[in-house]
Amino acid sequence: EVIERLRALLARGVLTRFGPLFQIERAGGLFVLAALEVPEASFERIAGVVNTFPEVAHNYRREHRLNMWFVVAAETREAAFDALSRIERATGLKVHAFPKEREYFVELRLPAAAEPGHGLV
Repeated sequence: EVIERLRALLARGVLTRFGPLFQIERAGGLFVLAALEVPEASFERIAGVVNTFPEVAHNYRREHRLNMWFVVAAETREAAFDALSRIERATGLKVHAFPKEREYFVELRLPAAAEPGHGLV
């Protein structure tokens, strides 16, 4: 029943993603926020190239000079920066890397069961 409900929420767009969130640094890995300045005419092509890398967790378009932002997750610091170098070579664009220096916790609690007034199905 839980899986069916999650699939329905994903299909309706209520949820865009459902999955674990790992603290990769505890295992020696690294998350790196990265950005590219992509010419508009090449945006879709470059997005396709970036998304072929298994280290890329997600990719977003932004209204800014640095208009493509993505997260690289790797098992080691060296592997993360190697992936960024490979992305630079594959795209021909400079990757601006912003490794996490400090983590901020925003407490978000969602009810696990539908309650009146919560809008859960």
